[in-house]
Amino acid sequence: MATATNTEKALIPQRLKGKVALVTGGSRGIGAAIAQRLAKEGATVAISYSKSQEAADKVVAQLKEEGVSAYAFKADASCQKDTAKLVDDVVAAAGNIDILVNNAGVFTYAPVQDIKVENYDDVFDVNVKGVVATTAAALTKMNDGGRIINISSGVARVTIPGYSLYSATKAALDTLTRVWAQDLGARKITVNGVAPGATDTDMMRAGLTPEMQAAMSEKTALGRLGEPEDIANVVAFLASCDGGWVTGQTIAADGGINI
Repeated sequence: MATATNTEKALIPQRLKGKVALVTGGSRGIGAAIAQRLAKEGATVAISYSKSQEAADKVVAQLKEEGVSAYAFKADASCQKDTAKLVDDVVAAAGNIDILVNNAGVFTYAPVQDIKVENYDDVFDVNVKGVVATTAAALTKMNDGGRIINISSGVARVTIPGYSLYSATKAALDTLTRVWAQDLGARKITVNGVAPGATDTDMMRAGLTPEMQAAMSEKTALGRLGEPEDIANVVAFLASCDGGWVTGQTIAADGGINI
């Protein structure tokens, strides 16, 4: 990611100055773009990563170029012990948590006739159980008036052959989003989801053939695949005071692919 010029920085409002954000799976793709956008808006940002410390350290360096404090912590989203420690580490480093972005996720392709139980465990443990565990831990540290943003997917509402398990995890997130918004309304904590369409990330390239990617681009009303920054812009709105009257919603950030 290129460092923003002074002119670009001046155009981005500092809506998150003084806030602390945790972005899970923030070392690449959409997660890294979200971390970068929240930092541009003045937030202290912590990211989690599961594999590459080198990639995480690179993102942290980019975040610090925005003039904010930034941290990276290794955590396996499928392990409750790791998620609890992640929250403790963020609070120890940054003092509290105001914004939680549940972005960490894995993809599996398996037509129903080929599904094995371990396929279910692999994807649900990270994409659903990991979100539940991270959110439960974060809520013990989160200030009232905080923000929880779950990264869903357009495939929660549309069907792609072989995507049943992955799609089901994202549909589960959409339900959690709605119910948690009710649960946490008394604390003025908003809970929302963002559902990307076809977005140019390494996960998408692993899950879609070049022909499928071209078809997705053609089907999108705006005539292109999404970029991670497109999703980050929507997350930043929901994380800010401007998004304070939105809760229990999953916003399709998909360029009009499903209209």
